[in-house]
Amino acid sequence: MQVDALVIAGGYNSDKLQKCSEVAKEALIPIGDKVMVEYVVEALERTPGINKIAVVGPNELQNIFAHKEKLIIAEEGKSAIDSVINGLELLKPQGRLLILTADIPLINPTAISGFLEACQDTSVDIYYPIVPREANEAKYPGIKRTYVTIKDGTYTGGNAFLVNPNIVHKCAEKGKRLVKLRKSPLALSSLIGWRFILKLVTRRLTLQEAEEKFSNLLGVKGRAVISPYPEIGIDVDKPSDLQLVKSVIERAKVYL
Repeated sequence: MQVDALVIAGGYNSDKLQKCSEVAKEALIPIGDKVMVEYVVEALERTPGINKIAVVGPNELQNIFAHKEKLIIAEEGKSAIDSVINGLELLKPQGRLLILTADIPLINPTAISGFLEACQDTSVDIYYPIVPREANEAKYPGIKRTYVTIKDGTYTGGNAFLVNPNIVHKCAEKGKRLVKLRKSPLALSSLIGWRFILKLVTRRLTLQEAEEKFSNLLGVKGRAVISPYPEIGIDVDKPSDLQLVKSVIERAKVYL
């Protein structure tokens, strides 16, 4: 599968991570001799099947990636959804589009290729990776992630999507509506459905039911991909995450 890739690098550095680095944007946090977003871009560059790459984020990216003439830099939007649209307009993908966040510096070509290989059904509009808890804890013992337990198992979400570019604008408006409703639990619950929520909290919800609800909410066909690679879901959003990432990267350098 040949795809273009879009990296979203516009998120603000959280209060928790401000204690570790005072940079304004999370993607610019230094890790070793690079900043966070560079690890994601370099992993994409080493992945077979990745064509054009665009990064959406702050002006500092122009200097950071000045030596990469083929890399497309797009201006960030007011929201993550707006940033995706900005990147999409410059990238102009011909086929499927791989979207990743910039805060997964442990991502590697194996994890990316494994995800893409599982996304062969072209009738699916959005693919989303989920990682089993046991896969995370086997490779990174003691790692702290947010998990959801359903009838099929316990999973954490990944930080990538493979999408049909033609549905992005359609999903954008519905996605913004869902984001707005997050501050109104009653309205959000009414939209999602109390039966769905009850099955979720009682761990009787199946993966297929979750896929169907997601698809219906956005008006597209979505599917989850169970990935055995924790790196696709280890995002840096607190000091313990950053400490883990730094230690893994330093150990990797020792064996190079």
